[in-house]
Amino acid sequence: MDTVLRSPTQTVVIGPQRPFVIIGERINPTGRKMLAAEMAAGDFSRVIADAKAQVEAGAHVLDINSGVPLADEAEIMAEAVRLVQATVDVPLCIDSSVVSALAAGLKAAAGKPLVNSVTGEEERLEAVLPLVAQRGAAVIAISNDETGISYDPRERFKVAKKIVERAESYGIPRADVLIDPLAMPVGAIQGAGKHLFDIVRMVQEELGCNTICGASNISFGLPNRKALNATFVAMSIAAGMPCTITNPLEPEIMAAIRAADVMMGHDENCAAWIMAQRQAAAAAQPDAAAAPVDDRAARRAAREARRAG
Repeated sequence: MDTVLRSPTQTVVIGPQRPFVIIGERINPTGRKMLAAEMAAGDFSRVIADAKAQVEAGAHVLDINSGVPLADEAEIMAEAVRLVQATVDVPLCIDSSVVSALAAGLKAAAGKPLVNSVTGEEERLEAVLPLVAQRGAAVIAISNDETGISYDPRERFKVAKKIVERAESYGIPRADVLIDPLAMPVGAIQGAGKHLFDIVRMVQEELGCNTICGASNISFGLPNRKALNATFVAMSIAAGMPCTITNPLEPEIMAAIRAADVMMGHDENCAAWIMAQRQAAAAAQPDAAAAPVDDRAARRAAREARRAG
């Protein structure tokens, strides 16, 4: 089952039989004091720079979060959406825990965006799902509810099923619901990675929905997080997860994703992998700036693969 996102000029199709889709996480003031201060002051220059850098690095969708303390989050969200979509062509993911900010972002966004997110809590379901249905957007469904986050994969699956069925009652098809099984810190919870892989398979087989997660959560508190995140993403792809919210500026993550696409048969003729290696080799040369590698053909081929399967 495919999930389709659109900008005014690009279509991104998410599905387990397609090349992996990367949702860039960098436009988020959480933990970034300078970015938060700039956004609160109406300075979006860093937002624009982050948007460009992530797309250049290979992001297919950009997540936009406007969670700045003591600021008008809805106004900031709307402005960030307008500026980002005037800067890059990719679809957007509107990310907020504040319903008014989600509404403002959806109003400003063109095409078919992704909403991040809805949980299984009744209040959240009743507030977010009507917005998603009215806009014709897709939505990320996080597998927790009023009882919190269960360590039992079967309980998290039950929450996911509840959200999917409630979404359908609002006219939102299963194809437009991406289940987030919740990547828990593997350093604190034994088997957290395996639990997530199990839920991914259950969701795909029993609900027919696509899955997604924030990849960096899995390594929280551990050393060499980049290596852990890269391995986790590759194993998630093998389990059937077709997209993630991550940092495309991390070479380890991007290499793992490209390698997993090759192994899963999602990189036709290994074109994206070969082009990435050529780019890396060219960048390592002293005169690389004088003779840049043109990767437009490889990116075009990857986009066509995501559209056509």
